[in-house]
Amino acid sequence: MKAIKNILVVVNPISGNTSKEDIITTIIERCNNDRYQLAIYETTGENDISSIKEEIIDHKVERILVVGGDGTIKIVAEAVEEFQVSVGIIPAGSANGLAVNFNIPPTLKEQLDIALGDNTIKADKLLVNNHVCFHMADLGINAELVKNYEASNIRGKLGYILQTVPTLFSSEYPFTFKIEVNSKTIEQTGIMLCIANANKFGTGATVNPNGKINDGVFELLVFKELNISEIINTIYNETDLNSGFAKEFTATSAKIKMHHPVPLQIDGEFIESTKKVKVKLCEKKLTIAVPKSFVS
Repeated sequence: MKAIKNILVVVNPISGNTSKEDIITTIIERCNNDRYQLAIYETTGENDISSIKEEIIDHKVERILVVGGDGTIKIVAEAVEEFQVSVGIIPAGSANGLAVNFNIPPTLKEQLDIALGDNTIKADKLLVNNHVCFHMADLGINAELVKNYEASNIRGKLGYILQTVPTLFSSEYPFTFKIEVNSKTIEQTGIMLCIANANKFGTGATVNPNGKINDGVFELLVFKELNISEIINTIYNETDLNSGFAKEFTATSAKIKMHHPVPLQIDGEFIESTKKVKVKLCEKKLTIAVPKSFVS
C-alpha cells in the first residue's frame, strides 16, 4: 500500500457536546512529527460536502481523519465517493457506532495509530429509504426508544436508561412486518426488525453475530418477543439466533411494509415513522482504517 502523505482532518465542533481543541492539538503535533502535510476543516452544517470535496482537490488528500460521530462520517463518506481517499476514525460524537463495531480503542494515541495506519477494509454501505447506513438501522421498539431519547434533555447511557421503561409501556408492539426478500414475501411479527450491516449497536450490544461489514450482504433480523433474558444476552454478546428469539434473512436488497407507521432509526438517529422501507446495498464502498486485529 502506498504511504499516505496528505491528511485532511474533518472536525465536527459540536458533536458529542465536547470541545475538540485538545484532540486537534494532539493530531497537529503527531502529524508534524511524522511529517504529514495537514489541513483542517470544521463542519458548519452548510455545504459541508462540497467544501470537503474542494479541500480534497486543493490539498491532494489521501486520507481524512474524522473527529466526530457517525453523522460526520456519513458526510465525509458522501464527499469522498468520487475520490481514492480513505478514512480514519477519531470517535468524538454522541453516536459512535462505527467505532464500536471496529473495536476502536479508547485512547487518542491508539486511535491515531489506527487512523494513520496501513490496515484498511472496504466497508459496505446501505441505503435505507435513501439515507446512508453503515452499521445498524431498525424498525420498532428500539427506534421508538431513540426517538424518545432525542426528545429528552439527558444525554448518554443514562438518558437511554431513563427512557427505556416509558417506551416499553407506551409502545404499540408487537409489529407486523411484510418483507420482500430473495424473491419471496414473508410476513413476520415481532418487537423490532433490525437492518444490520455490522454486528453491534452503538451501545455495544451484539444483535447480529453473523454479520460482517465488508461481506457484500446485510442481514434482516426480526426479534420476535420482549424476552428479557435474551435481551440481556445481547448486552453480553451471547445472542443465539437459533433460540427462536430472532429470525434472520441475508440479502442485498429488501422491501418492508407495515400496516401502520412504525418508528425508523438509522445509525442511532431517529428518521421518521413510516409504513414502507426500501433497503439496498450500494456499489460504492468506503475505505476505512481499522485495527490490525479486525482484518487478521
